[in-house]
Amino acid sequence: MAEMKFVTTPLLTGVPGLAHGFGLRYDGARAEARSAAQDALREQGNVYFLRQVHGCAIAAPPWTEPPDADASWTANKGTLLAIETADCLPVLIADPVHGRVAAAHAGWRGTVAKVAREAVRTLIAAGSDPRSLLVALGPSIGPCCYEVGSDVEEGFGPEGARFFSPGRAERKHVDVAAANRAQLEAEGVLPEHIEAVALCTKCRPDLFYSYRRDQANAGRMISVIGFSRTSLASASEPASSSPSA
Repeated sequence: MAEMKFVTTPLLTGVPGLAHGFGLRYDGARAEARSAAQDALREQGNVYFLRQVHGCAIAAPPWTEPPDADASWTANKGTLLAIETADCLPVLIADPVHGRVAAAHAGWRGTVAKVAREAVRTLIAAGSDPRSLLVALGPSIGPCCYEVGSDVEEGFGPEGARFFSPGRAERKHVDVAAANRAQLEAEGVLPEHIEAVALCTKCRPDLFYSYRRDQANAGRMISVIGFSRTSLASASEPASSSPSA
């Protein structure tokens, strides 16, 4: 089995004991990709996947079968949260003060449902201070390529107009990462505590799958976050064969 590779962010890499990474494309079946992610993270903990349904439900592992949800959270070391994407935005959230993490899957439907906001609110309800949260927005389809119809614009409503730009004819382009950043800031997350991996999944077939580009042939990238069951040295490379911890 090939080794899964991840992109990490400086913002989260600096948190002691935190494992995180945005997976690059992994050629193979989804079950094989999941096994490769677990193999890459075996020393840090157990990886928990969701059955993502483009909503805003939040689950807390452990579980034996993936629940229908698009976000998860935990305060347990060795519990690693996974999000699978192929254009949608993976959102990884860490509370380094209390050792809590959350992960969210934000496509345009999840963004409209405010799944990232709900993940932050769940951490706040558990006792986290939003000013202490650190958030990494992973690779997703960018506004350069995310051309959408009127149904998406209507879903965002008038308050979402600022996230759209002109496209061809009547169609427009939407910036999902910017919309999620706005939700996070509205919940009290500091702007300087939000870091984005500014790579478009559709533009980079060498690195990522893209449902818009590949359609039914698109696999899924796997993003993960969680505090390790063991204390490991921090990685310094922006891209590595295993997530930083």
